[in-house]
Order: sequence, then C-alpha cells, then structure tokens
Amino acid sequence: MVLRILRRDGYNDVRQVYKLIFTVQNRCTMKPRLFVYALLTLVLLSSCTLGGSAEPTATPVDIAAIQTAAVQTVVAPITQTAEAFVPSPTATVTVAATLTPGITATPTQNGVPTEKICNQMAFVSDSTVPDNTVVTAGQTFLKTWKVKNTGPCAWTTAYTLIYAYGDNKLSGQTTALTAKVDPNTDIEISITLKAPVTPGTYHSYWRLVDNNGYPFGTVLTVVIVVP
Repeated sequence: MVLRILRRDGYNDVRQVYKLIFTVQNRCTMKPRLFVYALLTLVLLSSCTLGGSAEPTATPVDIAAIQTAAVQTVVAPITQTAEAFVPSPTATVTVAATLTPGITATPTQNGVPTEKICNQMAFVSDSTVPDNTVVTAGQTFLKTWKVKNTGPCAWTTAYTLIYAYGDNKLSGQTTALTAKVDPNTDIEISITLKAPVTPGTYHSYWRLVDNNGYPFGTVLTVVIVVP
C-alpha cells in the first residue's frame, strides 16, 4: 500500500525514496510508523530494482573466427569441385624395340641394300681398258678389273657381275664368277662389251651381287671414248 502511495506521488526511483527518508528523518516530523513503512518500501524497491534491472552479460564475439568459418564454407565446395575435375595421370606405354641380330644393309645407287658384314669387295686396278680409253665404233673388247675380297665370307660361282647404271650397257651381259674366291684374296673379273657406233663418251657401271641378289663392294666403272 505504501508502495502504491509512493508511486502515486512520483517516487518511482530508489534514489527519490532515499531522499524522502532522509528528509523525513532530518525534519523529525514523520511518525515512527510511517518511517518504518517507508524504510520497508525502500528495501522492497531496492530488491526489485536490483533483481529486475540486472542485465545479462554479453558474450564476446570472435569476429576473426566468424570470418574464417565463412571463408571455409565458401572454399570447401570450390575445392571439392576442382578435385573432381583433376585429370587422372595418363598411362605411358613404353614399347621396347627388339633388334634382330643379323646382316646390316645399306642402300646403293640403284636402291638395293648391300650386305656389309659378310660380303665386302675393294677395287684394286683396271687390268684392261682403263677409263677414257679410245675404242673404235662398234668394236668388241674385254674389260677386266682386279678386285679383292675384303670380307669374312668366300665368294662362290653363284656370285655374278651385273649392270648397275650408266649411259649405256655396252651390250654387256650378267656374268658369273668362274671360281671360288676366299677372303683376303685378289681376283680378276672380266666381261665382254661392245662400243656404240655413234661417237661420244660412254659410262657404264657394274657391280658384284651375291647368291641372294644383294650388290656389295665398290662400283666398277667402264669409260670409253668413241671417236
């Protein structure tokens, strides 16, 4: 009841009530009963004010933690998407080349490979009709070369001398060897030729071939002049 009276009279604040009490006490004009009521009212207002006015303690907010969490929330899906598009390593297939041991062949002027390991031949000299010899038109002559077997294999009578290329075949024919030729042995190879009837300088090139038809060794030349 006292509280209602005080609130009606405008004493809603605790400090106003304290001021009223001290004023009454100093003047000593208030009755003891009214003084007690005022004191009790002050206690009640103080308890209500303290209980009701207590504000909750604010929890500090970590701004850096919030920012980090936000960045992780955005980055995580992007990282997962990027990982989904990472290409898998491409398998590299290595093919090992298999080398078959055997005879090494090199191309010649007529495009036929020459057997180099077994069959080898070196030109030694012109035994007859050296290059640029003057021959009468239409004349038949015997051309002879001296050569050497410089390879490890023997030549047999299945080896032949064939026309390779040149201005004119000079009516020459494929000619077989007449005897076996052992390694590191010299031999003379001859072929019958015929000069053209038309004046001029003629070049004819011949080669040895083995029993399989592979040419080898030095190219043997015939160069004649028909006046």
